[in-house]
Amino acid sequence: MAFTLVILVAVGAVYLFASQTTGGEIRRYGERMEEMRFGRVGFELSRYYRERGSWEGIQTYVEQWGNLYGQWIILTDSNGVVVADSQGKLLGEQYQSETEGRRLSPPWEESTPGTLYINPGPTTHIPSPLSLSQAISRFLILGALLAVVIALIFTFFLSRRISAPVKALTLAASRLGQGDLSQRVQFKDKGEMGEMGQAFNSMADDLERTEQLRRNMIADAAHELRTPLSNIRGYLEAIRDGIKKPDTKTILSLDEEAMLLSRLVDDLQELSLAEANELKLVCQSEDIATLIKQTVAAKQSRAAEKGVSLSTDLSEKMPPVNIDSQRISQVLSNLLDNAIAHTGNGGSITVTAETQDNRVKVNVTDTGEGIPPEDLPNIFERFYRVDKSRTRATGGSGLGLTIAKRLVEAHGGSIEARSEPGKGSCFSFTVLISQ
Repeated sequence: MAFTLVILVAVGAVYLFASQTTGGEIRRYGERMEEMRFGRVGFELSRYYRERGSWEGIQTYVEQWGNLYGQWIILTDSNGVVVADSQGKLLGEQYQSETEGRRLSPPWEESTPGTLYINPGPTTHIPSPLSLSQAISRFLILGALLAVVIALIFTFFLSRRISAPVKALTLAASRLGQGDLSQRVQFKDKGEMGEMGQAFNSMADDLERTEQLRRNMIADAAHELRTPLSNIRGYLEAIRDGIKKPDTKTILSLDEEAMLLSRLVDDLQELSLAEANELKLVCQSEDIATLIKQTVAAKQSRAAEKGVSLSTDLSEKMPPVNIDSQRISQVLSNLLDNAIAHTGNGGSITVTAETQDNRVKVNVTDTGEGIPPEDLPNIFERFYRVDKSRTRATGGSGLGLTIAKRLVEAHGGSIEARSEPGKGSCFSFTVLISQ
């Protein structure tokens, strides 16, 4: 309907413009032609009168001119009496016309020998300007109607071609909204519709991936909660049945499992606050080098237990950064725990920092086992582990990197990971320099 309206407006505008312009030009052309006829006939009549000295015998010539031009030509003498009539009706009669005639005044005559009148004849062979304008208007109307019909046919097929992928996209979006995340669209068009199809497919891929991660998260959360709960329940049942005694060792085991549950719940709560942008950060100007050294020193004993060398390589003059020192220390601690867990005996971990524009970039580089390329995009997702065995010795709860990412983003920075299997990994995050 929109295409049809545009076509009608365009054709109507062209018709009005062409009709008005053509009508005006035809009227001016008609006026010029009438003037030429008057001049030509008047010239011939003047010459005839000069040669003959009277109007005798002029009737034959007037009849010929009337047939030639398709006009009713009347010639009166100086007294207004008709001396020639191309139709032969008014000869000898007194003639009075509503139209203005042309007086014939040859330069050699002191008086006017006659007056010429040219009126439209009943059998005009040459179309009048009005009839010609009307004929052209009819042709314009017919042409406009034909153009509208042809345009509507093309519009119909064009709209079908345009609406077909839109309908396909609408149907796929409807099914996607109903939970069928396998919906994809295939467009051969490389224009806007092709880009829209690619955007839809990309969105569907992200939704499917997010849904799969959500399911994995629920399963992982249930697993993480179930394991310590099962251990606690097993200890309590053993004590109740008299198999174990509630001695110090048993109570320490129960306390350890309770601490695991508490840490997992705290991590989940902290993660939910970070994702809801409700984390309370106390940001102030801090010395990032001092913070890094303190955090690394706290992890030295754990690294030494695994036979891993942990060191720093920092510039003497680092600009102060605007951070919540407790939260950024937590980020660095999570990255170090992750590096220590995945670096074997004899390996090394190095923490460096560098200035980039208005940011400081902190790098934690290890010589551990590395991360497979297919796992690298997912390592910051909740409960995601490269080690599918789910052992806490190598996998942890799967929330440390996710929390680290949310904390860095809450500071206005970014975090990334680079890795090559068998050659180690490098985790980097940025924080803003104090203004």
